[in-house]
Amino acid sequence: MKLKIRNTQGKVTGDVEVRDDVFGAPMNAALVHQVMVGQLANARQGTVGTKSRGAVSGGGRKPFSQKGTGRARQGTIRAPHMRGGGVVFGPSPRSFRQSTPKRMRRAAMLGVLSDKVREGQMIIIEDLLLENGKTKEMLQVLEALRSVSPVLLVADGVEASVLRASRNIPRLKKLPVSLLSVVDLLNVKTLVITLEAVRRAEELWGGPLRRKPVAPAEAVAS
Repeated sequence: MKLKIRNTQGKVTGDVEVRDDVFGAPMNAALVHQVMVGQLANARQGTVGTKSRGAVSGGGRKPFSQKGTGRARQGTIRAPHMRGGGVVFGPSPRSFRQSTPKRMRRAAMLGVLSDKVREGQMIIIEDLLLENGKTKEMLQVLEALRSVSPVLLVADGVEASVLRASRNIPRLKKLPVSLLSVVDLLNVKTLVITLEAVRRAEELWGGPLRRKPVAPAEAVAS
């Protein structure tokens, strides 16, 4: 399939041939949702924790006598209903990690990337060059491209000055192709990608899935 390519002034300079299996893949909403939930779950630290009545310090003696006070009997001041006591059924440190197969992550990535193309939310830029490397110039480029915020800039092969110029722009995120994820694509309205990044994406995700060779059992035993 062919996609339009633009310059920094926002003008169409021609067409570029891209792979159909990368930028024309079908969209599977259920698969994308499952991969997105797994990625967000893996980002959780799972370090939150509370103390039960057995972990709270103090409370080794009875607060007052069992009888004769007219009050309800109490065994410890660290009971859950007492001030400063333990927490009932509180959270404890645990892992939220979910294992998502590589084939599923790849299919979800291609589906979301292709959906950006179908919705007209992906802009391919031929060469991202800034004369002085200023933030003002980067803002002018984004305005010329008619990008809708938030924007994801995938600028493989650009100079470091371009990345510095886009550092202070709000709601603009920069990532290389190798670090792209489904959540990153879903969180933006416009994807601005360089031609070199497009070719890199085709190298990473184009063609059949290549698995790593598995060593024979005899070699592992030896």
